[in-house]
Amino acid sequence: MVFETLTAWRPPKPTPQAPNDPFKPASLPSLLYHAPVKLLLHRLYVIFTYLHTRPIPSDPSIRIVCISDTHEHIPENVPAGDILIYAGDMTNDGSVESIQKHVDWLNSLPHQEIVLIAGNHDTYLDPRTRPSLPEAQRKGSVNWKRVHYLQHRSITLTITVEPGPSSSREHLLSGGRRQRRIKLYGAPQIPACGPMSVHAFQYPRGADAWSETVPADTDILITHTPPKFHMDLPLPSGMGCEHLATEVRRVKPTLHVFGHVHWGAGQMVVWWDGCQEAYERGMAIRSRWTHGVLNPWLWWNVVRVGYRGVRGLVWDKIWGGQRQSTIMVNAAQMYGNTGRLGNPVQVVDI
Repeated sequence: MVFETLTAWRPPKPTPQAPNDPFKPASLPSLLYHAPVKLLLHRLYVIFTYLHTRPIPSDPSIRIVCISDTHEHIPENVPAGDILIYAGDMTNDGSVESIQKHVDWLNSLPHQEIVLIAGNHDTYLDPRTRPSLPEAQRKGSVNWKRVHYLQHRSITLTITVEPGPSSSREHLLSGGRRQRRIKLYGAPQIPACGPMSVHAFQYPRGADAWSETVPADTDILITHTPPKFHMDLPLPSGMGCEHLATEVRRVKPTLHVFGHVHWGAGQMVVWWDGCQEAYERGMAIRSRWTHGVLNPWLWWNVVRVGYRGVRGLVWDKIWGGQRQSTIMVNAAQMYGNTGRLGNPVQVVDI
């Protein structure tokens, strides 16, 4: 079972070097002092990733609209698309009424299919945290209507794709409309960030709640937590899950949608090559006393990211080759910890 490892969670004792809120980005002076080599490692990795040619969508392509972490708010001007994915934290109070209000809004959108998972603030949906709600907030049940709610399960959808302006003449002559089958898997669990009795779907930070849980033929993975060191405020230490990162590397889905860490919103492509491996290994190294400056293994991974990154660019730009990749999307709508929406809705063609 995914939650067999759950035990009572105690928040870590703060240290003078630790930031007041790990869900807020550290300042540049702080990173230059506490993690200068990892800052260099991260910047190199981001540059090489940015310079890569973006993966070419399949034909016919499917447009995925990604949303997460609206916390009671209703986004305006949601872009059109074939599938809308919601990656958790619809509410603040976690009540049936608040969840139903958001489900009703999602149901009103015109997308062919709508897929949703829960987040840690959607308290009612986790039987372990449901008793923390006042009785009035947990009475009744959620009517999902046409919304697909995934909680440790998969769904396969058949998407009908209408021909666009750029469709080939052959496709138009054959009738235009074509179909694609997409397999999605959704799971809400996150490393603990608050009281176990209140925040839903938590497991102790560092525990493995992911290994061998995602079907190997998954096209789109939906989680609430990010994978470690990817769009999770990776510096100085990252708020994502290292075991999820390992599971994503095993499955290599075409698209991975998540949220939870509001300041990490955006999208990037992870190429499963030596540069990626060196980046994750280097970021996982801990150097308490020298901040990494005198750690040869950390510097070795900086060199490996540079060398493997250049090789990958040569393979991509000169030889036209593309390695296997995953598009990662942090779909959080909440702008940092401001309590208001401000991040753009993420749209991906696959």
